[in-house]
Amino acid sequence: MAGEPSLTIGFDITRTQASLRTVPACRSALGQMIANFPSGRMTDRLSAAVPVDSFLGSISALASWPEPESVVWEDDFRRLVTEMLDTADAAERLLSGEVGEDAVTADQLPALLGANWKAPLAPFQLRDTARLLSMGNGANFSVPGAGKTRVSLAVFSALRERGEVSRILVVSPRSAFEAWRYEAEACFAEPLQAHVMGKGAPPSADLLIVNYERLHGALPALSDWLRAAPAMLVVDEAHRMKLGGAGVWGAACLALGPLSRVRLILSGTPAPNGAKDLENLLSFVWPGHGRRVVTQAVDGGNLAYASKVLRPMFTRTTKAELGLPPVEVRLRRLAMPRLHEEIYEALKGGDRVSARAAADRMDFQTLGKAVLRMLMAATSPALLVGGSTRYEPLEFRVPPLQASENAPLSELLHRLPEYEVPPKYKEALAIVAENASLGRKTLIWASFVRSITSLQRLLAPFQPAAVHGGTQDREAELRRFREDPACSVLISNPATLGEGISLHQDCHDAVYIDRDFQAGRFLQSLDRIHRLGLSPDIETRITVLAAVGTVDEIVAMRLAKKLEFMGRILDDSAVRELSDPEEEASVAAGMDAADMRAVLEHLETGAL
Repeated sequence: MAGEPSLTIGFDITRTQASLRTVPACRSALGQMIANFPSGRMTDRLSAAVPVDSFLGSISALASWPEPESVVWEDDFRRLVTEMLDTADAAERLLSGEVGEDAVTADQLPALLGANWKAPLAPFQLRDTARLLSMGNGANFSVPGAGKTRVSLAVFSALRERGEVSRILVVSPRSAFEAWRYEAEACFAEPLQAHVMGKGAPPSADLLIVNYERLHGALPALSDWLRAAPAMLVVDEAHRMKLGGAGVWGAACLALGPLSRVRLILSGTPAPNGAKDLENLLSFVWPGHGRRVVTQAVDGGNLAYASKVLRPMFTRTTKAELGLPPVEVRLRRLAMPRLHEEIYEALKGGDRVSARAAADRMDFQTLGKAVLRMLMAATSPALLVGGSTRYEPLEFRVPPLQASENAPLSELLHRLPEYEVPPKYKEALAIVAENASLGRKTLIWASFVRSITSLQRLLAPFQPAAVHGGTQDREAELRRFREDPACSVLISNPATLGEGISLHQDCHDAVYIDRDFQAGRFLQSLDRIHRLGLSPDIETRITVLAAVGTVDEIVAMRLAKKLEFMGRILDDSAVRELSDPEEEASVAAGMDAADMRAVLEHLETGAL
């Protein structure tokens, strides 16, 4: 048909991909052209889809289209492409070290914030704010406690003064809501109208906050809110969208990105699993450019070079710049008791399985194959055996019984708490007891809820507080830990309490019963007790427990590699140092059953 477009380019329904539609006469031309777009694919005989990032990065492939004069661009997609190409040019200038005409210095910043801004900014916050304003879209990878929330609002205030934006949408974990609401009031003489996303997006909101879990269902309302007025989009704890378009949260953020005038991501741990995470984050900030820059910079393995290349694309305040006292990280390797080791080897399989394990009808390997189960078993195989309730604590017998050499191993597994107290728990007890005697509180990290409840029971004389996914009143438990002198220990897991809270004024000792492979989560949990506001004379001590010959050692090796990568990419020596903790001897190594019973009785009776 005369006048019919030969090619129509727009968004697909998810707004994360370019949709290309043609006519029968140009079907083969579309197939040939789409082959030049990485990740491009035909969706039917006359249509193709390309992830937006890939489309922008290879947009020159459109030059091969045989009928360029009859190509039609849908308006919203044309605006995105125009903006993204401008953004790519700005990113190129950043990488080349070119200073733009609109670059802002820290000295100029106070005059740009407007009369409504009233909050003080530390020198490093002035620097970071000025840097982000000069970038346009940007990334703030400062450590927790550096005031990324306040810096983001300072960027917003300056942009609002310029007339570039009038509202701000923040995607964040629930744990960060309080900080955003507090800063929205503390930073402005006339506070921002801050609202948490409910059933809808209030049109009157200056600051709208939504948590990651609600993103997908709220996309239509959030899209309308962003379209209604020029807005800045901030993705807080952006490592949560590190999967990019392959993850639900990442896809939702990618869909919202083109609807905002300015995009800013915040994360103290931007590359917890390597370069791929960083690619996805920077491709959100600079679609079509960020991924390519990271890939090219990291290719070849020279991380010092990669850091130098990537440094202009983000701002970061390090712990050294915050003036924090150093943190002491120690690794304690603990030998497993004989029965524990025999059961662990049976669960693992391989050449070291004992004769009675091989002869036992119980399928140990089926029970133990999953990585999470092996992590549990490294602490105590008894955690794998179901109780009367999902999180029933283990009941340890002190002193323990002597295990019979002739008893079936499966029977011993089910009764394991009668025969031993796990070395990690004994070590934790010794550390907590020593700290309590010195008036120091202890934070214990344990990944599994049943481990938390078991430690609660074992550490009952110290009146432990505990916070996990099933805790009814987290604030009450945290308040008791902070304020009650008799409460000497808080037990939690990084998945629940690893972000959004500050315990550095109340606790300076942390113990890791176990760790998983998530380097970002480990770093975030460390920062609960080591952050801005610590006195220079405070000693922060971190103790990591690992069972010798178990998956704990694999976790330690993999975390070390990830921390080394992240530290080198970010040019942060403090992160690199965490990859090589100093080893030290166990303090409970000489504690036998009678010693342990005496300690517990002493604590229960208050005897001297």
